[in-house]
Amino acid sequence: MGKLQQLQLLFTHPTEFVALAQYWLYHEPKRDITSPQEFKTSGYDRESMKRCWFFLEKTSRSFAAVIKELDGDLARVICLFYLVLRGLDTIEDDMTLSDEIKQPILRTFHQKLSLEGWTFDGCGPYEKDRQLLVEFDNVITEMGHLDPLCREVITDITHKMETGMADFAHRAATSKTIPYLSTITEYDLYCHYVAGLVGEGLSRLFAATEKERPWIADQLVLSNSMGLLLQKTNILRDFREDVDERRYFWPQEIWGSYGFKRPEDLCLAVEKQTVDEQKAMWALSHMTLNALSHCVDALDYLVLLKNQSVFNFCAIPAVMAIATLEVCFMNRDIFLKNVKIRKGEAVKLIMQATNPMTVAYRFRDYARAIHRKASPSDPNFLALAVMCGKIEAWVEHHYPTFVTFTKESKTIEYNTEDPRSLIIKRDHELEKEKVRRERGGNLQKGELERLVPDRHVDQSIPWQLYVFVLGAFAFLLVFTGMVVLVSLWYFYGDDWTWKDLGTQSIGLGIQRDGNVVRQ
Repeated sequence: MGKLQQLQLLFTHPTEFVALAQYWLYHEPKRDITSPQEFKTSGYDRESMKRCWFFLEKTSRSFAAVIKELDGDLARVICLFYLVLRGLDTIEDDMTLSDEIKQPILRTFHQKLSLEGWTFDGCGPYEKDRQLLVEFDNVITEMGHLDPLCREVITDITHKMETGMADFAHRAATSKTIPYLSTITEYDLYCHYVAGLVGEGLSRLFAATEKERPWIADQLVLSNSMGLLLQKTNILRDFREDVDERRYFWPQEIWGSYGFKRPEDLCLAVEKQTVDEQKAMWALSHMTLNALSHCVDALDYLVLLKNQSVFNFCAIPAVMAIATLEVCFMNRDIFLKNVKIRKGEAVKLIMQATNPMTVAYRFRDYARAIHRKASPSDPNFLALAVMCGKIEAWVEHHYPTFVTFTKESKTIEYNTEDPRSLIIKRDHELEKEKVRRERGGNLQKGELERLVPDRHVDQSIPWQLYVFVLGAFAFLLVFTGMVVLVSLWYFYGDDWTWKDLGTQSIGLGIQRDGNVVRQ
């Protein structure tokens, strides 16, 4: 970001500028994988793993930063998982490879993960991640250092993904017409293969490394929805770039329903500002609606995560996704260029995505913003309103916004302007009335409050009271001991010793011939 852009951000979005400045000044990575203390889990002392970390940085710098902050060996496991799938995706995306070459490589890619020394240098010279495949033997070497359970998960997910990718790639290569995704069901299946399986694999790796509870690996529907939310957001945002490269991911069932014959026609309608421009915006609205359908599942998944680093790893891309959906919604630039959220906004979201409640509130805020942009003339207006309402309802159910907790006074406070607070107040009054009737109205002052305490005030015993009781008991113990000792000294003088306490020798004389002589 240049200085002029920073100055513009200061005046147009001051809170984002502050967040950006705070991040630059105060943010420190939670761990340094290059540190010798981290070698045991990061593997950075091995040349092959060092090369893998390099490729991770090269393929996705922002994603690499989040991966590196994962706890323990999970960072290394996810790094290798990402590189394996990136290598597979590079082959599938390379338009210079013929189907005859691509098919056998794709369908046996999982076997290559245990084939020592395997590399591939057949990708086109302009393919972004070509070098990763040229040096893929480093990834294979590091796969051998993984725990067998983690290696099994990565291999299994790769096998499933390569099958789906190969099927779609073969269809695209052999189709006599332009290979569009025909239906929304087909679109969901494609997204499952390329992203939903990633979510499944991550959940299984979280469990395998014991960073999350074992049953998180069984949350297949929620894991799939997390992946689909991210993938569909990327497909929506990259529409123009994909069309220019003759890659078509928007399903024909959506854009075709608005009278378009080809995806390129949407771009032409917006560029030339024809009468069909409005229809192109409706198609964009429909795609946004489809992506939003996974938000509630994504929120359900996030609240299951207990490890902080794992939560950050999942929450940051999710909140970025809905922020991207908001900036793309009803934005004609989608059909003209690649659209992204502002860097200041991205940093602000990274700093806020640290707990489920804050993330839920961000989802709600962006859902509201999308709803505000929606037009009643949009054929998807009602469905969008319902979908945004579902997100709002989920947030209010889990984290009601009219309730606040005050740490200082340890009380729950309610927004009196919210009608729901009146229900709480009325419920408390009914409880008091019930007790009053049961006692026949014979209640002394303050007794009613004692019998029906305010549930919104913390009723726990304060720690000061515990300290007072323990202190009083200790004082009483010491005082009693002192009284006993003074009494012994007063009545018996120097005739007793400490060893005589508790024996019958106290107050007695000397035993002579088995008889006790009392003094």
